[in-house]
Amino acid sequence: MNEQDWTLLESIYEEQNITKAAERLFISQPALTYRLQQIELEFGIKVFTRSGKKIQFTAEGEHLVHYAKKMQFELRKTKEQLANLQDIDVRGSLKIGASSNFALYKLPAIMKHFVDLHPHVQVNLRTGLSSDIFQLLQDDDVHLAIIRGDYHWIEQKFLINEEPICIISNHPIEIDKLPLLPRIHYQLGAKKDKIKYKTDSFLSKSIENWWQDRFTVPPIITMQVDSFETCKELVKHGLGYAIIPRICLTEDDEFHTMDLVKQNGELLLRKTWMIYRESAMDLSSVNKFVHYVRSVYQG
Repeated sequence: MNEQDWTLLESIYEEQNITKAAERLFISQPALTYRLQQIELEFGIKVFTRSGKKIQFTAEGEHLVHYAKKMQFELRKTKEQLANLQDIDVRGSLKIGASSNFALYKLPAIMKHFVDLHPHVQVNLRTGLSSDIFQLLQDDDVHLAIIRGDYHWIEQKFLINEEPICIISNHPIEIDKLPLLPRIHYQLGAKKDKIKYKTDSFLSKSIENWWQDRFTVPPIITMQVDSFETCKELVKHGLGYAIIPRICLTEDDEFHTMDLVKQNGELLLRKTWMIYRESAMDLSSVNKFVHYVRSVYQG
């Protein structure tokens, strides 16, 4: 196999469709099929099986895809190391996965300053739920991940920050009166177009536990929305209160806020982590970004 074959295998695996993979690679479907057959002949295996329009990778095929990703990583690393030996400017690609909230409220300023410092680095960003971003890192689809909540990760990690979760309202309210007041609830678990979206389980569970420790009755949820910005707008118009992470508040917001406090007096905190594999630090672009983020948050 060569570099083109590695890319071909990865594209088929990600698209799960021969036609879409061919379109992505700007080659004809017969040409892609022929090259795939040559790979199968070379290794004496079937890369995947078909069931109607769907394809299912075999165990051998999965192993080859993993090998292809590893080889592409090593090739990129070598190219970047050679380029950086000849040029003091950092070059190469930087694939970041970030939670949607961090990407919305914090990441743009960080990326702007980093790109200004290293204009030759090609940044690729993917955003989404922290659970999905964590999976991208496990699958080596991103070099590093910025996620919110606590995930089991045995390699490198850096605590970017931890901020309180707070109640927001457009007028002062007494916390003991919350069970009597309408609540605007953030949730990504509602069904839409017959698709059930995932919930930010770490955040939802933390808030639920806090509520159950303090109150004996459930909240009066009058509205469920899938965006913190929608929460804020509805609160701003006096339609209820909401419970959101402080990261979602900006200098322009004029809400009355109260941080959630546990029964033992501790603040209920939401952690943001930057996690990555040690091997990714061999890429100069990743190395520079990791150290830049650390310098921003360590002061």
